[in-house]
Amino acid sequence: MRRSTLLAGLAAVAGTPIAASAAPGRRADLIVSAATIRTGDPSWPFAQAFAVRDGRIALVGSRGDMRALRGPGTQSLDLGNAVVWPGLIDAHLHFLAVGLALHEVDLAHVASYEEVVRRTVAFANGSRDPWIVGDGWDQNLWPDKQFPNHAALSAAIPDRPVVLHRVDGHALLANAKAMALAGVTASTAEPSGGRILRDASGAPTGVFVDNAMGLIGRAIPPPSHAQLVRASEAALKECHRWGLTAVGDPGVDQNGLDAYEELLREGRYTLRNHAMLAGSDDELVARWLQRGPQTLAHGGRLSVRAIKLYVDGALGSRGAALLAPYSDDPGNTGLLRLTQAQIQSVCERALPAGFQVCTHAIGDRGNRVVLDAYEAALRRSRAVHDHRWRIEHAQVLAPDDIPRFARLGVTASMQTTHQVSDMPWAQARLGPQRVLGAYAWRSLLDSGVPIANGTDAPVEAVNSLRTFHAAIARQNEANQPPGGWYPRQRMTRDEAFKSMTSWAARACFLDGAAGTLEPGKYADFVVLDRDPMRIAPEEIMSTRVLATFSGGERVYAAPIAAAPPALRARGRRNGTCCGAHA
Repeated sequence: MRRSTLLAGLAAVAGTPIAASAAPGRRADLIVSAATIRTGDPSWPFAQAFAVRDGRIALVGSRGDMRALRGPGTQSLDLGNAVVWPGLIDAHLHFLAVGLALHEVDLAHVASYEEVVRRTVAFANGSRDPWIVGDGWDQNLWPDKQFPNHAALSAAIPDRPVVLHRVDGHALLANAKAMALAGVTASTAEPSGGRILRDASGAPTGVFVDNAMGLIGRAIPPPSHAQLVRASEAALKECHRWGLTAVGDPGVDQNGLDAYEELLREGRYTLRNHAMLAGSDDELVARWLQRGPQTLAHGGRLSVRAIKLYVDGALGSRGAALLAPYSDDPGNTGLLRLTQAQIQSVCERALPAGFQVCTHAIGDRGNRVVLDAYEAALRRSRAVHDHRWRIEHAQVLAPDDIPRFARLGVTASMQTTHQVSDMPWAQARLGPQRVLGAYAWRSLLDSGVPIANGTDAPVEAVNSLRTFHAAIARQNEANQPPGGWYPRQRMTRDEAFKSMTSWAARACFLDGAAGTLEPGKYADFVVLDRDPMRIAPEEIMSTRVLATFSGGERVYAAPIAAAPPALRARGRRNGTCCGAHA
C-alpha cells in the first residue's frame, strides 16, 4: 500500500472515533499517536491515535479526536513515523524454560557432537552447579546426522552429572554419572511411550526419548523457588524485547505458578500468561478441576484454565506417531505417549469444569488419536461449551483429518518457524507424498480453522519477526529456499498478523482483553521501526522492535540510538515513556 493511500484511509475514518463507555469528564493518562497504527479491529483497521486510561484503551481515532480526553496530567507519546501494532501474542511458549535456558549450556545450532562436548566442558568449568544442564543440540545438523553416544561426554566430564536436552525437548543425552545417579543400567526397561537408545551390547547410549526421559529427570534436583523467580524475570525481558505482551504457557506446574504469583504480588510480572497445567501431574490437575478456572487474575496477568497433554513425540527424534513408518527409519512408526482413552478421560472431566484441553500432536497418527478423543468426548457431552480445545503443533496431518478441526471447533496451535527449522530433513522423514500434509497452514485456513501462531520457545527463538517471516515466506533468515518451501501453504500477511494477535488471543481466551487495539481492552502494544505488512519479505528480519507496552506501561525500550525522540524521554516510575505533557 502506498503511503498516500494509507494516509487517505486514515483521514477517511477519522470522523467517527470509537470510544469505551466511561464516566464523562475523565481524562486520559496517555495519548499515543503515530504515522501507522494497525488496530487489528476489522471495523477500524487504521488509526492516527488512541487514548489510554487506567491501563486500558479509552478511545481510538484521529489526533483531533483525542482533544476531548486531554487534560493537565495527560502524557503524550508522538511516535512520528514509527509503526504501532497490537501487542504480540505467542500462543505456545514455554515461559520458565525460556528463562532457565538462558542460564544453561546453549547448544543451539552446534554443528558437531565434538563441539557439544567442548561447549559443555567450558560451561562446567565456570559453573558451581552440581548438575550441568544444557539445551538445543540437534543431530540433524551434524555430519553423520546420528544420535550421539555418551562416551565422549562421560570421558570429558566423569565426576559431575550432565544432562543435555535435544532442541525439541523430546530427547536428552545423559553422561555416565547422570545415569548412575538415576539408577539406569543395561537392564532398565523402557517405559510405555518412551525409548532408551542402546548400543550393540544392549547398554544405554545415553539418549532417552520421550517418556524415557523421566528415568533421568527424576534424579535431577528441581529448580528452587528463587531460581524459578529468576528464570521468570529473564523470560519477561526476552519476551518483551520481541514485542510479546501475552503468551500461552504449556505444561506449568504448581512451583511455576508460585513463582509467577510472587512476581504478580510485587507488581513485577508484566506479561499476560494463559497457563496450561501439566497434564502429567494428576494431583495438580485434580486440584484445579475441583477448584475451577482462574480467569484474568491480577489485572489480567494470569489465567489458569487449560490442561496440556502429550500424545506423541517429535519428528526430529523420530518419536512423532505416524500412520506409516518413517521413510528414513522403516521399522519405526514413532511413540504414543497417551492412548485415546486417556485423553478422552481428561477431556470429559475438563469440559464440565470449564477447562480447555491443549494436546501436543505432531505425527499424523498422533493428530488422529487426539481428534478421535476430542470428538468422542464432545459427543458424550449434552451441554454446549465454548471449549476452544487446541492441538499443539498439528504438524503432520492426513488429508481426511484436516476438515475435522473446523467441524469440532478445534484450534490449530502451530509454530511457523518449526517449518523453517525442519525443512532440511522433513522430507527425508516423511517422503514426498506425506510431506504435503506437513506444516499445512493454507490447507487448514482454507478449511475454516484459525491458526494460533507461536514459537515453542526455547525450541525456537522467541523472535516474533522470524515467526511472521516464516509464515508469509516459508523461508529461513537468509530468505532460502528461493520462492519458499512448498509455498502453496503460505499465509497471507493479514493471516500471519491475525495468527500473532487476534487469533492467538482467542486461543488463549484473551480475545475480550487483548489481541486488538479497541476501547475497553488493555493498552498492550508494540512499536516497530517499519511495517512488516508493507515491506519486502527479505526486509522483515531487519525490522526492529523499538518499544513494548503492557497496560499502557513501557516494559521494553530499544537502545536509545534506535528509538524515536519520544521514546528517549524519561518515563514514569514503572517505565512508561512519554513525550511532553499536554
